[in-house]
Amino acid sequence: MRAFVFPGQGAQTIGMGRELAEAYPAAKDVFDQVDEALGENLSDLIWNGDIDTLTLTQNAQPALMATSMAAFRALESEGINIQDANFVAGHSLGEYSALCAAGALSLEDTARLLRLRGQAMQEAVPVGQGAMAAILGLDYETVDRIVREVAQDEVVQAANDNDPSQVVISGHKEAVERAAAALKEAGAKRALMLPVSAPFHSVLMQPAAAVMADALAGVDIQPPAVPLIANVRAEAVIEPGAIRRLLVEQVTGTVRWRESIANMAEAGVTDFWEIGAGKTLSGMIKRTAKEVAVRNIGLPSDVIALRG
Repeated sequence: MRAFVFPGQGAQTIGMGRELAEAYPAAKDVFDQVDEALGENLSDLIWNGDIDTLTLTQNAQPALMATSMAAFRALESEGINIQDANFVAGHSLGEYSALCAAGALSLEDTARLLRLRGQAMQEAVPVGQGAMAAILGLDYETVDRIVREVAQDEVVQAANDNDPSQVVISGHKEAVERAAAALKEAGAKRALMLPVSAPFHSVLMQPAAAVMADALAGVDIQPPAVPLIANVRAEAVIEPGAIRRLLVEQVTGTVRWRESIANMAEAGVTDFWEIGAGKTLSGMIKRTAKEVAVRNIGLPSDVIALRG
């Protein structure tokens, strides 16, 4: 069994997807359609722009989705389609890429939703008030318990359960710093403050969740061609109404990536394809399900290698 998985924010690089667009007309069409949907030349920023501008949440989210979908269209050009997977999943914004690849969302709607999502998440909390930190060497249950103990009257919560040894926490800056120190005392190997502009996947994102609830209410969502393993449930969903609700919950909820991978592996998935920029998910997958095979699809050579 196979799963197609799609990366989230942090994987962006200048030039991503350019070789795919040059090698595959269908991949170039993705970038053209995203540019048209957004009414701007996002592809020029992706290929020729400044990394700081690309990393802005409102740009990174649609840009990473476009790159993932370009890679997916290249796969389709070589005869590999969504029915060659048993599940799709994506990390945070990657969940939108997964839904687009599975036919639940149109490419144009996905681009517009992610632009709005990025803007809303950026605007939900004033710059400097929120923070995130990666905690290495402690499991989710330990991190979750300790952050609750030290939160006091502020917000700090486990935002991303990435793999058995990496959990990201998010919330008010002082609370995150306080929790990071407590987690180091509890045995964390490292507690790294992340260079992000907002406390994603925390309840501080509630204003952004409200924006996305309104936006998603006006978008057509079809049943995906294969089940989506949803971030906030770590289980398969196919019903459009449930997908709509879970995409809203995802803005403030924990990304349960470790459980998602473990549950797919338990269901029989032995082959994970990370489709799009970077290889961040591959490491998380291998640390969670050591016996599975992981393949990265981000360059024409990756796609061509599948021909045989």
